[in-house]
Amino acid sequence: MKLDVNVLRYLSKEDFRVLTAVEMGMRNHEIVPCELIDRIARLKHGGTYKVLKNLLKHKLVHHDSSKYDGFRLTYLGYDFLAIKTLVNRGVFNGVGRQLGVGKESDIFEVIKEDGTVLAMKLHRLGRVSFRAVKAKRDYLRHRSSYNWLYLSRLAALKEFAFMKALEEHGFPVPQAVDCNRHCVIMSLVPGYPLVQVKELQNPDVVFETIIGAVTRFAEHGLIHCDFNEFNIMIDDDEKVTIIDFPQMVSVSHPNAQMYFDRDVECIYKFFAKRYNMSFEENENDCDGPDVEIDEVGRPQFSEINKNIGFLDKELAASGFTKKDQHELEKLIEGELEENSDSDGEEDEEDEEDINTTNVKQLESLHLEKQSLLLQEDDKHQVVDEHDDNDQVGDKEDDHEDKGEESESEDDAELEKSLSKERRKAIKAAHRGKRNFASRNTYKDKGGKSSQNSKVQKQLSGW
Repeated sequence: MKLDVNVLRYLSKEDFRVLTAVEMGMRNHEIVPCELIDRIARLKHGGTYKVLKNLLKHKLVHHDSSKYDGFRLTYLGYDFLAIKTLVNRGVFNGVGRQLGVGKESDIFEVIKEDGTVLAMKLHRLGRVSFRAVKAKRDYLRHRSSYNWLYLSRLAALKEFAFMKALEEHGFPVPQAVDCNRHCVIMSLVPGYPLVQVKELQNPDVVFETIIGAVTRFAEHGLIHCDFNEFNIMIDDDEKVTIIDFPQMVSVSHPNAQMYFDRDVECIYKFFAKRYNMSFEENENDCDGPDVEIDEVGRPQFSEINKNIGFLDKELAASGFTKKDQHELEKLIEGELEENSDSDGEEDEEDEEDINTTNVKQLESLHLEKQSLLLQEDDKHQVVDEHDDNDQVGDKEDDHEDKGEESESEDDAELEKSLSKERRKAIKAAHRGKRNFASRNTYKDKGGKSSQNSKVQKQLSGW
């Protein structure tokens, strides 16, 4: 939807009051009823329906009467609310041309009172090109239901927080000025996207600067996750600036290594294709003839020192939990290194514990069998006598062979007694029930029942 700021001149206080009422109602409603909008707006002389008609004319709200009569905000109405708030704060006074369009945002120029030009980024999640937000972003976390406007607001807040923290640590990022709803105001980066630059005076220096930024992000606990030629700005002096941060994750994320390798691979492929850079020189410098480029030239995620800074901990980046924080504190204190030395001793103790548990399980099974035998009739008293004799034989070390023979006999008798108990249980279950097969095979051989049946047949024939 095209942003026409001229409409702002013709909107009154009542219009913005009703727009704010619709926004407040959308916290609990997908479509806000007209009665609720009227109650929230509380216009002095009424006229809420007239204002809604004017807002509908300028496409600031959308009318829906499928289930009930109500309205919802559009992205244009959400833009007007954010712009109006930032203008009242004195952040800027005018909106200029459009700088770019992305899959999840629009970027415009804004002008301050002193004439300085800033960049305004409006997040627009929910476009056709970017609707799998729940699978590709972690804005929702544990929420099941969501709204596109709410998701855009979360993305803007996350990007503003990351930009502010990275700027304080000296990263080449734009200066974060202000944020409201789904709108982020930042300094305008001079230059062009790297994808539009066809030639470079020093491509090697630029390449090393970009790869150094990727590794420095990882050292401070963050991964960009969308580090490509579209999100790298370069000016006439070949100074590099990195943009677009709402998708950054922590180095403790389960897929952190995959994201890191993907960012590095994008840079290598682009410089090899656009500027004809060959990365095979690293192979000649090595002693071994069959050394891969990944092992020598490219930065490896496992070799990076990730304990320099903890920006993911400060900003609560995605993938970083309280459990990860506890483990990091242990790494700092060096407790895990001490535990690693004693792993061999613990393994031996674990094997002994496993053996003792197996013995205990066998003894428990033997006791269960004995308890079954105690519940039987006097016929199985012989088995108990044998068990007592076995216990006496176990205490005597000189008669081990006799004890083994008695145990084998006891096991045979135990199996017989258990089979008898099973048969008794089966008979008890089928007691009082006759099978269909027995009814069909039953034949009366000239008894009283057969004679009575013959008489009944003759009577029925009459």
